[in-house]
Amino acid sequence: MADIVILDYGSGNVRSAQRALESTGSTVEVTVDANRAFEADGLVVPGVGAFAACVAGIRNVDGARIIGQRLAGGRPVLGICVGMQVLFEGSTEHATGAAHTGLGEWPGLVDQLTAPVLPHMGWNNVRAADGSAMFAGVEDERFYFVHSFAARAWTLHPEEPFPSPKVTWANHGDDFVAAVENGPLWATQFHPEKSGDAGLQVLANWVKTLG
Repeated sequence: MADIVILDYGSGNVRSAQRALESTGSTVEVTVDANRAFEADGLVVPGVGAFAACVAGIRNVDGARIIGQRLAGGRPVLGICVGMQVLFEGSTEHATGAAHTGLGEWPGLVDQLTAPVLPHMGWNNVRAADGSAMFAGVEDERFYFVHSFAARAWTLHPEEPFPSPKVTWANHGDDFVAAVENGPLWATQFHPEKSGDAGLQVLANWVKTLG
């Protein structure tokens, strides 16, 4: 049985994520406790709302350090929606000058989709990366998105012997990053906890990696 912590930094929607993860048979705690967040088998970083507010909330509970230390030790982290976006270097969302600074786990900016209708709200297919463990068994399913901003480019390409991240794409107006599997760091732009059985399978696939 996996021990999972959802980082409670003030973001909404944590209870639906908790219930979805509990359906995998895991024990799930929503907490701000740094020791619990570091020691758990898996850490989930949720995100609803504005990029800058989410980054501030994460930093206010020492979440940036916790995430960094977990990843340095190869300990799994899962970002969801804005919890994925904050992993990039920055975002142009509501920025009047320079982009808002993110956590910098990945290079690149999150910016507004070029689509005739925003926000992108509803069900979309994804183009799962070859050999994806995240989408095993649900490669052809649809997932639920609610967002206007996303990473529209991927620039991290590690050299050997490190494996390249597996990047899954979707399209709304133009292509954007829908999910990433990068060693112990996984993330989804969609909401797996709102994506029915397919989303639950994605979460179950992540739980399998927790050992």
